[in-house]
Amino acid sequence: MTGTEFHRATAPGALPVVGHALRLLRDPLAFVTSLPNYGDLVEIRLGPQKVHAICHPDLLQQVITDDRTFDKGGPLFERLRDFMGNGLATCPHADHRRQRRLVQPAFSRSRLTPYGTVMTRELGSMLEGWRDGAVIDAFPAFSAFTLRTVSRSLFAADLGQDRIETIQQSFVDAFSGALPRMFVPKALQRLPLPGNRRYLNASRTLTATVGGVIAQYRQSVTGHGDLLSVLLAARDEDGNGLSDAEVRDQVVTLLVAGSETTAAVMSWAVAELATHPDAARRLRKETDYVLAGRTATWDDLPHLPYTACVVNEVLRRYPAGWMITRTTSSETQLAGLTLPPGSTVGFSPLILQTRPDYYRMPERFNPDRWLPHATLDMPRIAFAPFGGGARKCIGDAFAVAETTLALASIAARWTWETTAATDLRPALSASVIRPRRVCLRLASRTPERWST
Repeated sequence: MTGTEFHRATAPGALPVVGHALRLLRDPLAFVTSLPNYGDLVEIRLGPQKVHAICHPDLLQQVITDDRTFDKGGPLFERLRDFMGNGLATCPHADHRRQRRLVQPAFSRSRLTPYGTVMTRELGSMLEGWRDGAVIDAFPAFSAFTLRTVSRSLFAADLGQDRIETIQQSFVDAFSGALPRMFVPKALQRLPLPGNRRYLNASRTLTATVGGVIAQYRQSVTGHGDLLSVLLAARDEDGNGLSDAEVRDQVVTLLVAGSETTAAVMSWAVAELATHPDAARRLRKETDYVLAGRTATWDDLPHLPYTACVVNEVLRRYPAGWMITRTTSSETQLAGLTLPPGSTVGFSPLILQTRPDYYRMPERFNPDRWLPHATLDMPRIAFAPFGGGARKCIGDAFAVAETTLALASIAARWTWETTAATDLRPALSASVIRPRRVCLRLASRTPERWST
């Protein structure tokens, strides 16, 4: 960053108490992408907390390559820690290296293939329930699919349907309650309001139920070949494994990372394909050739290059994390500004992924920009939908594979159009930006002869 002069600014429109929360909730995509218009480092307020939003790639490079100084923290992670605990996504730098080494085997290449089997099975179950001419609300349908997939990847043992449903429902209630708590003072979070009680009850139920599952697995003589078994078997260089509390935090973290984020990307994908018939036609041509109407499997992934281009373009326009925050652990300089310890900085992949100097006509949905010859000169930092550096999402390959398999399987068997009830205005949740409502009218595909 030698010789670079950065412009610092404050975003207009902050309101007392809530800051920029109303603007963010009203249109999160517009708010986030407007920040570079004000400067390279832009001060915003998320509820009562001040956040320095990064809008320049050099500043982002400084932050993501120094995770000791720019540690995990900020208003979002503080709220998520309330029910996620000290898992890989929320833990501070002091705990991250050890946790990453212990959890990494669960996402090794050899482990991903069995998870792919779960994805294919759950995809088949979802698609078998669809009917010709039916109208589905995409995001709830995809959320149920992704939550079932990650749950079955975590817990291969027969826990009983009631216990799986308890875990899933308590997770949904706790996770949905995290966002409003981000924008209000802590004093209000302690009041016995219905939302606070629902959030706390769900968090306690989730902790107790997952804790019971872990105890059951500890008593099992053999592993079950699932994520939880890998976590329980992991050992560091001193021969120590994860404690029950640490395993519980990792399980909840994986539920978060493996459900709503993927469902949001899938929802944006089907919405974009409904309004881009050429892309939809090319996607179906590929799936006709590769799948011939069947559900996609892990082995099909190398043979679905155009589907992968579509997924990348959706991740570019609608990245999984709308804002990633860090907290300074010591006094440091950023864009010429001295930040004391405890300062919050934030960055959105969307800001870099819509820069016109990186992407020609970035507002366009164009999967062709991901063809091999088109990406040769693109800097790595220009595409970071799962973050970057040492804190990059450990489950990125899992999420991309699941989205690719799902999109290919849907396109192989169905066409769709959006109905008048569709509302593509972006809605904000605790970790993602998703469309408010995508209603799809389904039509079964019955080609006379599949491509060979």
